[in-house]
Amino acid sequence: MAKAIRAKDPRRRRLIQNLHKTKRKFWRTVSEFLQKSRSSRVTVNIGKIDVYSEANDTVLVPGKVLSSGSLTHPVTIAAFSYSKKAIKKILKAGGECLFIEELMEKNPTGSKIKLLT
Repeated sequence: MAKAIRAKDPRRRRLIQNLHKTKRKFWRTVSEFLQKSRSSRVTVNIGKIDVYSEANDTVLVPGKVLSSGSLTHPVTIAAFSYSKKAIKKILKAGGECLFIEELMEKNPTGSKIKLLT
């Protein structure tokens, strides 16, 4: 029996349901991160993305991307949400900002994606 989805945000609820329907282990793992309580949600700074990624990588953050640090190479980042400064820094480095739903459409298998938590 599946766990009940506790998220109250309609976008988050719909995303969790769609990720869980894919039957791919990678996307199910992402849905588990998105179901965490508000105090346990994932936040990742740009500096961490810079350290753990290489040029032209695709990185998925199952939470919010914040602007602390700098990005020195172009990276495609998919996240549930972004701070305004983080978007500016990613675009300035030549990267791309996507939402998780967009990445799921582009890459339904979840291959060649780095998951940062």
